[in-house]
Amino acid sequence: MSLLEVRDVTRRFGGLTAVDGVSFDVHEGSIKAIIGPNGAGKSTLFNVLTGFDRPDEGSVSFQGRELTGERPHKVVLRGVARTFQNTQLFEEMTALENVLVGRHARTRTGFIAAALRLPGTGTEEKLAREEAARLLRLLGLESWTDSPAADMPHGLRRLLEIARALATGPTLMLLDEPAAGLNHAETATLAEALYRIRDAGVTLVVVEHDMGLVMEISDEIVVLDQGRKIAEGPPRLIQKDPEVLRAYLGQEDEDE
Repeated sequence: MSLLEVRDVTRRFGGLTAVDGVSFDVHEGSIKAIIGPNGAGKSTLFNVLTGFDRPDEGSVSFQGRELTGERPHKVVLRGVARTFQNTQLFEEMTALENVLVGRHARTRTGFIAAALRLPGTGTEEKLAREEAARLLRLLGLESWTDSPAADMPHGLRRLLEIARALATGPTLMLLDEPAAGLNHAETATLAEALYRIRDAGVTLVVVEHDMGLVMEISDEIVVLDQGRKIAEGPPRLIQKDPEVLRAYLGQEDEDE
């Protein structure tokens, strides 16, 4: 079934059309990739899907309900989480504490009340810590539980940011360039983690430049070029699509 429905989404900035009538579905239990040359509109589309921007035209529905125009924190409460291109961790906090920040989006008392040990927070805080520890194990980060985020290697910091997003309890998670800056071994570790997340019941949408990773993990791929969707389908078809080859090989990349 369709978990996310994107219909004719268009976003303009002055005379520039960054996203031009894009439509696609994301099916529950799948990994869907969004790819395209720099400047194709991928980040703008992600911002529209997660409430950081509003479309000029079109709509986004999640679990059959309109999502268009919701504020980012409301999008999270609806069950949609995201990560960003640049890692944004609390450097002096431990790995566990970073994940707890995400978890407290789902608690009644909130992070500040828990930090101050106000009445009524004990049981909820215990459950939050147990969930945070589970997510660190899921991402293979349990040995870094009590280490400051600043001490972690780049690849593990990426995984920690994903763990923090998972702590909000999403049904759907959008990952923006999760393999950026990773070496081959770190990218392989990331791929294994994404499979575990999918198998744990979280549907994934991934914007990514690493074509090896995209072709390995994706069930379906959407290809954007100059704001338009030019192809959609399984990896084996996308690799042979003449429009996709033209977009990647027939023009120079420009910064998005």
